[in-house]
Amino acid sequence: MADSKRYEIAVTADPQYIADQSDPVTDHYVFAYTMTIENVGTVAAQLISRHWVITDASGEVQEVRGLGVVGRQPLLQPGEKFNYTSGCQLDTPVGTMRGSYQMTAVDGKQFDAEIPEFALAVPHVLH
Repeated sequence: MADSKRYEIAVTADPQYIADQSDPVTDHYVFAYTMTIENVGTVAAQLISRHWVITDASGEVQEVRGLGVVGRQPLLQPGEKFNYTSGCQLDTPVGTMRGSYQMTAVDGKQFDAEIPEFALAVPHVLH
């Protein structure tokens, strides 16, 4: 079997604007996002760390690296899912997030699970 199918993680994002924590007057926009990480491969793998690239509408880029997610380093068996919710703040009403999770399979192989780019947007700002 090809390595690509052994070590395969599907990542989906569900972003939300948090109006009651945001203050557009001071360019303070808060977003939450719920991530679903699913092991669609055939080998158990543990999420070790994360790397985010957060870009706002003015082109400002923040890079965030850290161990685990929400204080955890989940071990996902084939077919298992892990969900968590986190958040970020932007200075513009629109932005994007993308990145990767650094994974280690139980057989020792290290690989990255891509986080596809998703939009952060205040409702009714994008047409």
